[in-house]
Amino acid sequence: MLGVRFLFYTALVLPALAGPAALPFEVIAGENGELLARQATSTGAAATSTRVPDSACTNGPLTRACWQSGFSIATDFDAKLPPAGKVVEYNLEVTNTTMEIAGVSRMVQLVNNQYPGPTLTASPIAPGQTKQYRIQCTQFGTTWYHSHHSIQYGEGVVGNIVINGPATSNYDVDLGPMALTDWFYDTAFALNYRVMHTGIQAPIPDNGLINGTMKSPDGTKGSYNKVKVQKGKKYRIRFVNTSVNQHLVVTIDGHNMTVIASDFVPIKPFTSQYLALATGQRYDVVVDASQAAANYWIRADTDTACSKNANQGNVKAILSYEGANEADPTTTGITPPMGCADMAVTPYVSNTVPQDQFSSALQYLSMDFNVSQTVKGPLVQWLINGSGIDVDWSRPTLQYVIDSDTNYTDDMNVFEVGETNKWSFWIIQSVQSDPVEVPHPIHLHGHDFYILGSGPGVWNGDSSGLKFVNPPRRDTALLPGKGYLILGFPADNPGAWLMHCHIAWHVGQGFSLQFLERKEDILGTIGDLSSFNSGCDSWKKWWNGPHPYDKDDSGL
Repeated sequence: MLGVRFLFYTALVLPALAGPAALPFEVIAGENGELLARQATSTGAAATSTRVPDSACTNGPLTRACWQSGFSIATDFDAKLPPAGKVVEYNLEVTNTTMEIAGVSRMVQLVNNQYPGPTLTASPIAPGQTKQYRIQCTQFGTTWYHSHHSIQYGEGVVGNIVINGPATSNYDVDLGPMALTDWFYDTAFALNYRVMHTGIQAPIPDNGLINGTMKSPDGTKGSYNKVKVQKGKKYRIRFVNTSVNQHLVVTIDGHNMTVIASDFVPIKPFTSQYLALATGQRYDVVVDASQAAANYWIRADTDTACSKNANQGNVKAILSYEGANEADPTTTGITPPMGCADMAVTPYVSNTVPQDQFSSALQYLSMDFNVSQTVKGPLVQWLINGSGIDVDWSRPTLQYVIDSDTNYTDDMNVFEVGETNKWSFWIIQSVQSDPVEVPHPIHLHGHDFYILGSGPGVWNGDSSGLKFVNPPRRDTALLPGKGYLILGFPADNPGAWLMHCHIAWHVGQGFSLQFLERKEDILGTIGDLSSFNSGCDSWKKWWNGPHPYDKDDSGL
């Protein structure tokens, strides 16, 4: 059992929790910090049936671009912090238990005895110990967080967060997150060991889950998640791909979606019949409930160009109109394009990347697949510049900073990022001779990166074809199979930031690196180190004593 305490502070915080057999719901902080069910923000019934905007520029169904105190959808949140707000506290408890999900009972690890639910992310916490995280929310939108201990989030230690703010399209009701994931009947820890030591083939999920629930493949057990809507209203849905290893394509029978955000970045709205989500990615959409009052399938299909699922075609939820019967939908859907590629998006707030810094600052990262023989049998690895990450849990990177020690071990995969606000540019280039050709969802902590270019094969070195004026920016983007991905970000956030493939098997096999950003400013940014020191001490005491499991990998 682990205890985790979160302190969020800003005016925009709205974490979202969901139980396995219930609709997703949101909570907000009341005047005294209590948790209250979130109601649709509105100025009354007239606001949804008239074109007259709200009398004041407050966030409502017809004025979602507004927020408060000079902060709107046009505000560059990288340049201006949102207005300050209250501190909201959440207490989480992680426990081992057995639970029936999608009709099959298995061992799981749950947060507050629910799946999915809010959880933790960072260095190990010893069993029976607690840790407090204090998070300032400077961005708004939809995200998720999870355990970074080995493959643990695949056991259920995972959840969603919503940070409220303005939007690029109007809507009446925010339905909150819709978490999408693959699901295995065997435990993730057992599968992870097999993947690392028995060969190339990734395990095929037995099923998928939408907001923690699904019917069994034979349809006799489990249940579909059901979302209730009222004809004539517009609904915001926040899709989150929390899979271990699934690229998903989402459609809603009979309905288009207006896409308004990718990851944490508001985008210029566009209409689409489908969403393509790599692992770790999020899309916020607005759905117009304008069809006949009936039940419609929401489909989360596996993109067969790079993923598999034993229950392909049957991972579904229900969009149910008020007045519809309780029967399952009989609707038919479209055949969406497959190809395991990112969707084209344009950020709403335009930024320009300094092209004059690109050539001198560009650094290369080679990504390679490798199988070697060890005493445990084959060891399958994904390497960065020839090294698979394997961090020593007893001496995290921050301890090197505290000790002013720059003698990083090779398998820490540390890359220093230096001067304040100077830009850092990176090309991740796949080795062309590798026998495995799969796309990799690349995720960066601590930043939204700017995607300057990507493509198959080897980059030709010509920067004239890259996008420097308002390129897509997000925190997770696809590295094409046997291709390249070119990223940039300014050094404006001191810390040790992990960049990794979000296919959990791959990062366990070494596909990860650390950007040590402005290391001379890190300790001043953190301040009090007592919590770090006590956490490390409790972990070392537990790890150096009798413990039931050995280390397989250094963590996601």
